[in-house]
Amino acid sequence: MKQVIRGAAVQAASITLDTAATTDKACELIREAGRNSADVVVFPECFISAYPAWFEFLPAMSPALSDLNVRLLKSAVDVPGPETAKLGEACREAGCYAVVGVVERWQANSGSMFNTQLFFGPDGQLLGKHQKLTPTGYERMVHWGGSGETLTVVDTPWGPLSALACSENSNPLAGFDVVSRGPRVHAMSWPPQFIMSGSGPDLPDVSSLTARHFSILSKAFVISAPGVIDRAFYKEMAEMAGTPDVDLAAGIRDGGAVIVSPGSEIIAGPVAPGVEQIIYADMDLDIWVKMKLLQDFAGHYNRPDVFTLEVNRTPSHYETAK
Repeated sequence: MKQVIRGAAVQAASITLDTAATTDKACELIREAGRNSADVVVFPECFISAYPAWFEFLPAMSPALSDLNVRLLKSAVDVPGPETAKLGEACREAGCYAVVGVVERWQANSGSMFNTQLFFGPDGQLLGKHQKLTPTGYERMVHWGGSGETLTVVDTPWGPLSALACSENSNPLAGFDVVSRGPRVHAMSWPPQFIMSGSGPDLPDVSSLTARHFSILSKAFVISAPGVIDRAFYKEMAEMAGTPDVDLAAGIRDGGAVIVSPGSEIIAGPVAPGVEQIIYADMDLDIWVKMKLLQDFAGHYNRPDVFTLEVNRTPSHYETAK
């Protein structure tokens, strides 16, 4: 087993609603990370093909917003499908693991989508997926809640790799389910902006704070990858809203990618708002061991005779008619 592995957090913007172009961009970013000796690469939430931020700027039942929802469904990713094959091939060429945020089309019903993180291995194989269990706020207008069977933790030669999306990293029960399986590395995917931006702590602050907190609970290295606003698309939304001279992105702080050690120390980042960049950190797995010996919340530093957690890992969606 490798003693020191290199993590990479991708802070980048989608080419909004252009699945082919954004997939190509993701593949090139994976290859770039591979050229820089990354062992595991983490991407933002819904990177392919878009995070549905338009609900914050357009009336919910307006024709313009409805058209964007249709475009989102048409650009969603089939799992497996052509996009996953390309991403897997990029991981094979780069020799790394990757966790990639996508909008997944539920193949049994083309009107339903999931907010999904895909796991890829260095052999190019799609190893699994995690569907966000509870979409947040307006995400529920287009995303369906995921299944417990997708609370995925992937085995690697250097230990378990886990992932959760955005605010579910603060869900105590989902978090403990992950912690109980002993991840060495945990991937956090975040959107390019928060709902109701400007009304409280924004994306860089919340994502980095959550990453540091999760590192304390799990003793894992945490790779946190927020997105960046696609400013060209925000101009398009302003035109759709009938306010072409308004800068919808004004005051929104995106980004803030970090990599955090098991002791909650930020060892790479944060990346400034508006900057597209991959950050790297060398992660010494012995730190995980030392921290687990001090506090193992899934072992000696807990009370299973007092607390229990039951997780339903059976599929929770309808079966396809045969």
